[in-house]
Amino acid sequence: MLHCINMTLPKTHPRYQSLCIRERLTDGVRTGITSQAGLIAHGRGEAFDYLLGECTTESAMRSEEAAVAMLLAASRPVLSVNGNVAALVPGEIIELGRVLNSVIEINLFYKTEERVRAIADHLRLYGASGVRGEHPDTVLLPLPPDHPRSRVCKGGIYDADVVLVPLEDGDRCQALADMGKSVIAIDLNPLSRTAKAATVTIVDNVVRAIPNMIKLAIRMKDLDVDLLDGIISRYDNEETLRAAIEELVTRGVAEV
Repeated sequence: MLHCINMTLPKTHPRYQSLCIRERLTDGVRTGITSQAGLIAHGRGEAFDYLLGECTTESAMRSEEAAVAMLLAASRPVLSVNGNVAALVPGEIIELGRVLNSVIEINLFYKTEERVRAIADHLRLYGASGVRGEHPDTVLLPLPPDHPRSRVCKGGIYDADVVLVPLEDGDRCQALADMGKSVIAIDLNPLSRTAKAATVTIVDNVVRAIPNMIKLAIRMKDLDVDLLDGIISRYDNEETLRAAIEELVTRGVAEV
């Protein structure tokens, strides 16, 4: 659960968690972790989260289980981290990487050396080690060379078989899928290009999804590979996205 950093607000306030998220992101802009454009992206996701009731839905929980099974069954799992993820769930993404024995790589759309260094330093404050992306041995994804997120690390995203890409852009998600990688997206918009291109789409807020995945990973990490494969094979992303849209519409109509 999030806690507000620089503001006095009773936890009984009905918008407490939402306001804490906003504060962490705006504080991230001040420290160089998040970008101003990232605030706009968050605002768009916040609107969808409001329609979802700001809770993990049944379809999201199914996606989170399938995602964890996929990461546990992977040979080279990688967790991709951008500024918003680093600002909102730094300790949680590190803990998830530890439970999954997964590489963490920083990858940014609005990329500068200063931002990458700030995020790496921020993650280290939460106990991270061996984070990739700060001094990348870069290789190109099948994207235009000038695409901001085309450069990734050998031994990281480039060589991964399964990649978790919270808060991803559609072009890179599609490029990763085209390379034959299994891509897990966390995206509150079930209609986005990212949601449609991913192998598994978690329609949930990252501040709920990552803690949920940690709990699932701890519970599932000793499962036989055949059981993990069974969970993965039963998962249907198109069906799950349809269910997420129905959940959005049903709650939206109920609120009216």
